[in-house]
Amino acid sequence: MFAKHIDLIESLALNIGFVVLFFFIGMAIQDVLKKGNVPPFGRAIVWLVLFLGCAGFIAKGLIQLSWEGSGLA
Repeated sequence: MFAKHIDLIESLALNIGFVVLFFFIGMAIQDVLKKGNVPPFGRAIVWLVLFLGCAGFIAKGLIQLSWEGSGLA
C-alpha cells in the first residue's frame, strides 16, 4: 500500500516543505525589517514581493493540478 501512494506522499511533503520555507523566510524578513528601521513604504514593497513569490508557487500548483486533471500533463 505504501508503494502505491509514494507519489502522493512525495508531493504532499514537497508542498508542506514549501509552506515551512516561506514561513521561515517571512519570519527572517520581519526580523531584518524591525532591526533595520525600514520605512513603511519599503516594508510594503518587501512584503509584496514575498507575497508574489508565494502566489507564484500556489498558481503553479493550481495550474499543474488542472492540467493533470484534464490529461494535458
